Amino acid sequence: QVQLVESGGGLVQAGGSLRLSCAASGLTFSVYTMGWFRQAPGKEREFVAGINWSSGVTSYADSVKARFTISRDNAKNTVYLQMDSLKPEDTAIYYCGLRRTFRVNYGDWGQGTQVTVSS
Repeated sequence: QVQLVESGGGLVQAGGSLRLSCAASGLTFSVYTMGWFRQAPGKEREFVAGINWSSGVTSYADSVKARFTISRDNAKNTVYLQMDSLKPEDTAIYYCGLRRTFRVNYGDWGQGTQVTVSS
């Protein structure tokens, strides 16, 4: 059974930085991409960043480009999200997601970690 465990969330002032980590276990199948999503109060979950597990090709939401960096460590089955120049509107619960090979959508999720950016 796959398990995704996020860590690294917290409270930070605007302009500050945080680094999120997501460790995956139980990977008995091929992984296509891993990514980060977020959900703010009263809003739907939205895509933040994704990384192809084999090639390392990345993609970002326009709202975080040039501020956030996604990376992965295949040996540790871990994906990271470096968040710089944080803004109050980045406040949300951040979820790690996994998309299996031959699947259309992300289907495995972590429990989420809270990120709060104060102004």
